[in-house]
Amino acid sequence: MDEAILTLWAGLPVFLVHSAISLTILIIGVSIYMWTTKHDEVALIRGGNTAAALSLGGAIVGLSLPLAFSLAASVSLWDLVFWGFVALLLQLVAFRMADLFLKDMSARIEADEIGAATVLVSIKLATAFINAAAISG
Repeated sequence: MDEAILTLWAGLPVFLVHSAISLTILIIGVSIYMWTTKHDEVALIRGGNTAAALSLGGAIVGLSLPLAFSLAASVSLWDLVFWGFVALLLQLVAFRMADLFLKDMSARIEADEIGAATVLVSIKLATAFINAAAISG
């Protein structure tokens, strides 16, 4: 039992630092995503817009997946920071490309079109899975 507690005590600081850095990168990514969209997701969600909630939820999960895989594959703190931001950048570029491909997506989200939001979430998650696999090697 003592060995388990010592192991926990030794690994806890690393866990906390890696988690804090990953969550910080995720918060930065979600903030950038929300800043770059034409609509105000939070206001729409507070107003009961399901499409906005789906879209933002897909973005959060889509940003977190490659970040989680970079966390799992990292060998150092700097490795995590570097690949975390690479994952973030790749996902944000993929999200912008999806917005260009799917015309008037912001207006459709504002109009609470669930179908449009579902396609957008699917694209976000598909690119997240591909980027996560690529990052983890």
